[in-house]
Amino acid sequence: MLGLCLRPLKMCFGGGEKQDGLLWHTDLKPHASGNYSIAVVQANSSLEDQAQVFTSPSATFVGVYDGHGGPEASRFIISHLFSFLRKLHEEEGGLSEEVIKKAFEATEEEFLRFVKQSWVARPQIASVGSCCLLGAISNGVLYVANLGDSRAVLGRKNATAAVAERLSTDHNVGVEEVRKEVEALHPDDAHIVVCTRGVWRIKGIIQCLKPAGLARGVSDADNDDIVSRSIGDVYLKKPEFETNPLFQQFACPLYLKRPVMSAEPSILKRKLNADDLYLIFASDGLWDNLTDQAAVEIIFRSPRIGIAKRLVRAALEEVAKKREMRYEDLRKIEKGLRRHFHDDITVIVLYLDHTKESQNGRSRHQGVYDCTNTPIDIFSLRANEGEL
Repeated sequence: MLGLCLRPLKMCFGGGEKQDGLLWHTDLKPHASGNYSIAVVQANSSLEDQAQVFTSPSATFVGVYDGHGGPEASRFIISHLFSFLRKLHEEEGGLSEEVIKKAFEATEEEFLRFVKQSWVARPQIASVGSCCLLGAISNGVLYVANLGDSRAVLGRKNATAAVAERLSTDHNVGVEEVRKEVEALHPDDAHIVVCTRGVWRIKGIIQCLKPAGLARGVSDADNDDIVSRSIGDVYLKKPEFETNPLFQQFACPLYLKRPVMSAEPSILKRKLNADDLYLIFASDGLWDNLTDQAAVEIIFRSPRIGIAKRLVRAALEEVAKKREMRYEDLRKIEKGLRRHFHDDITVIVLYLDHTKESQNGRSRHQGVYDCTNTPIDIFSLRANEGEL
């Protein structure tokens, strides 16, 4: 029923995308009830963010995967999650919370199998993981499922303005509620969550990397020990990995008694209505620099074409402001070094056009089966003048 794109990546891009400098974007493409726009800017040496949108006359799927410790987990998800979702959608005869949960479980199990096959040659693969944010719209109902701290935000009409409504749960131990949840699961470990240099973290590999482990580079410094749910991070879920002598050549043992992370998503189900204007799905790199409301207001007062790229630029301008530097100088910094200033940033904006046709179950874009994947990496080292 859902003809998801399983073609090679280069065939999934569609028209209008560019791979210039550290930015990749698509300005505007159709989905069943409106248009969408994507942009990603690379900061890490290897692009750890991945994202995709699948469209059909009956459903729209959106995925944002914010990798950490390396790009392998996010790249794995982009190749597997939608395929599992398609298969389960067909088997179950429709979309549901249970279908989405099973798709996440299958992706996690398949990645674990991949790690077991790979880790003798590459033991550090056991420490690679990814946040995973999924949005799905079918029959006027929105589902949002999340692992980690990527975020989905809805812009709703309110008189002459738009207001932000957060739709996803941040699984980040910087949030007190999440921190207490992790501590409650580990009553016999008073140091399962620690505050290091003013940042709350789950105790993990970042605190005890051996010199060989440092080869992962500057991208290893953030998400892998601040989120409590993810795909991957096998060493924090399977104690037998982190106590294995092979892995201990790469990192100090933690002697875990039980898993400290999970792959169980929080899932929201919501019927869309006429006041719902647009959805923003974005990795943590955006939300580090823009509030939910600021992002919603930028979209409300801006043209549709290139809107995701506009949000990325707004975030980068905030980065430059915080660092007391010119935006033009920030965008000249090479990938890898750029990670000292900001994370990879991925943004998908999905407009919701409520027409009589869509309300009656018919789309203005009949027959539109398409998929758009962000690139595996953005190859050139510098952003071209004028691109952002």
